[in-house]
Amino acid sequence: MTRAAQLLALLALAAGCRAAADPPAEPAGAGGLPEVVAETLTTALPLRVPATVYVENDAAVPARAAGIVQWIGADLGTRVGAGQLLARLESVDQELALGRAKEVHEAAVRLAGRTRQLVTAGGVTTAEAEDAETALRQSELALRQAERDLELTRVTAPFAGTVSARWARSGRMVAEGDSLFRVTALAPLLASVQVPEGAAARLRPGGAVRTETAAGPTAGRVLRLAPVVDAASGTREVVVQLEPRRGLVPGATATVVVDGPPRTVVALPRAAIGPGGLALVVTSSGPVARTVTIGADLPGDRVEVVEGVAAGERVVARAP
Repeated sequence: MTRAAQLLALLALAAGCRAAADPPAEPAGAGGLPEVVAETLTTALPLRVPATVYVENDAAVPARAAGIVQWIGADLGTRVGAGQLLARLESVDQELALGRAKEVHEAAVRLAGRTRQLVTAGGVTTAEAEDAETALRQSELALRQAERDLELTRVTAPFAGTVSARWARSGRMVAEGDSLFRVTALAPLLASVQVPEGAAARLRPGGAVRTETAAGPTAGRVLRLAPVVDAASGTREVVVQLEPRRGLVPGATATVVVDGPPRTVVALPRAAIGPGGLALVVTSSGPVARTVTIGADLPGDRVEVVEGVAAGERVVARAP
């Protein structure tokens, strides 16, 4: 072997030794995908939990009877009061039925009155008197049913709020249960978050918390606090009431900030959590997509995992 060939062989051997000595940056799991382990660390950063602003009174208003929409009295953005008429269905049949029920009831009232007088005088039998009273009660029920059927053709607001959607169209046939409107109360504004047990222990109903929204920061207070810890996630549900702010409406995103002493958190690399908060958790049967709730930003391009992955679980290092 020439001297040049010997030199090339030595260089190749040295390169191979270096490659064998340098471990991969991220170990590959059984499936061949690089993995990381969810670690725990102690941080003094405040807990930041994402949430969606909502209100208690927010409901679709359905048609309570089948029929043709005859009249519409509210549109998108209309402020309405509780019980206000939003629309009316065609009600000719119900009005005729109510008229007949009234006539039958009036006749039954007259018959029952005469029968009671004749019973005293001995002019009718007990059975005839009972029949008259039964007819009266049945006519009363039929009248109430006819009044109810007519009332069901009226579509009313279940509570005070604003019409946030309108699907009703004049002249259109609707079936019982079809959604015609959506009414939303714009206050009070609420946010529900899952807070780790340690941080939740410092919270009390009525206590102040900070919230951040696209409309700007706003104050909040703890409205309700779950009395138990969810065993699966180690968190407690906390409902926060937000102070009104211009531009802050139901459905908006918010971040609830909980201050507290140093705490132990579960940490993952930011790259391991994909769009929509999805992470691929490695299980015995293979990677499983799981939704992760992210908290505070941590050093080393890592993030706090509030819910979704437990310490020690393995996660695919880079989310798709």
